[in-house]
Amino acid sequence: MSTKSKPDSSPSKKIFVLDTSVILYDHDAVNNFQEHDVAVPVLVLEELDNFKSGNDTRNFEARNFIRIIDQASKKHLINEWFSLRKNSLGKFKVVLNESPKSIDAEKLFGEGKFDHRILNTALALQEENPKQKVILVSKDICLRLKAKSLNLHAEDYETGKIKNADELYNGKTELKDVPLELLDDLKKNTIIEASGLELPYKDSNHFYSLKNKKRTVIAAYSATSKTLRLVNQEPVFNIAPRNAEQAFAIDALLNPDIKLVTIQGNAGTGKTLLALASALEQRKDFRQIYITRPIVPLSNKDIGFLPGDVKAKVDPYMAPIWDNLKFIKEQFNGDDKMLAKIDELIRTEKIEIAPLAFIRGRTITKIFFIIDEAQNLTPHEIKTIISRAGEHTKIVFTGDIYQIDTPYLDSESNGLSYLIENAKKHPLYAHITLQKGERSELANLANELL
Repeated sequence: MSTKSKPDSSPSKKIFVLDTSVILYDHDAVNNFQEHDVAVPVLVLEELDNFKSGNDTRNFEARNFIRIIDQASKKHLINEWFSLRKNSLGKFKVVLNESPKSIDAEKLFGEGKFDHRILNTALALQEENPKQKVILVSKDICLRLKAKSLNLHAEDYETGKIKNADELYNGKTELKDVPLELLDDLKKNTIIEASGLELPYKDSNHFYSLKNKKRTVIAAYSATSKTLRLVNQEPVFNIAPRNAEQAFAIDALLNPDIKLVTIQGNAGTGKTLLALASALEQRKDFRQIYITRPIVPLSNKDIGFLPGDVKAKVDPYMAPIWDNLKFIKEQFNGDDKMLAKIDELIRTEKIEIAPLAFIRGRTITKIFFIIDEAQNLTPHEIKTIISRAGEHTKIVFTGDIYQIDTPYLDSESNGLSYLIENAKKHPLYAHITLQKGERSELANLANELL
């Protein structure tokens, strides 16, 4: 058993107090504070008990954290400071005391709420360790603000968070004053050596708009072969690209050497439509097409409160995907054979549209897998999905990092931003940010002015 009841009191060593939202975001968060000490209020364990059952990622995170504490409890008294890992400089403890002597958060903000009791636990810990800086770590902005109002240091959980979403890699570059000889060469041969060219992003699969006065040629750079390849703007499954960005997206989606694609952009830029059309174009190359999106419960209610069977419950969430499929079918009006083929693909489940929770656990081999609204996923969820990919599978994530519907994610901490930032130099990966809206002039007005 551990006999150390207090953390090291070095002024440079901090004590981080984690709330439930951090554990549900990353069950291994307790091991990510280097030489500093980490405390978890016992109330967090009580809250996690409500999340341990279910198939969502937060249920997985809760179960894994509980297992970590259970393993530790076999060797240590968890309400005393101890090292979770061998040679770890920081200590860990489950804190029982939630009765500070000076300030009572429950009296100030209201009784009976777990958040206020967690604040009290952090305040009590601060009183017990006056020589150390105590910091409450939470994904909940309101809880952080309440902590700061009590002169308690508070911050967001930074692991998995990118530095600046506004400077996120966008996958495309415009080059001006490109020699006409190069443009002619690319037009004539479609592929040219790029080793001698001064191009940014030579470590990434990247797209270029090459310009010389009024002439423009669009091209894709391969980080593997170090070549520039002409990007055509031909329709895919009767969906024609309306701008260079969409042509770039289609190129990445159709490229068999690219196994992982992300498409980021505002509403109406064509992300889901292009991904679905490209999947249908390549339907013979894959065993099945999965299209899914994470379900964000309405008003914090689970889908169980909705009437009907499973299909009736999830159809409202899947409606945008069905709308895109309907739009594609409309491009084949008059072609009864193709319309019947699309209906057959749906009937035989060659195309399967389902929420993410229903696809978890499935074998993802020889699948064209589209995950829509990926900005509502955590970095761990993104990693879990990609790690399930088998042979001959292509995974496409689409989303808008500025339209997040979950309370503990933002443009810098969501899984889509995390993936774009960390995968940009991988030879199997390509990304494109779509900026020009093509849904309608009215939709563009909303994106630009409102």
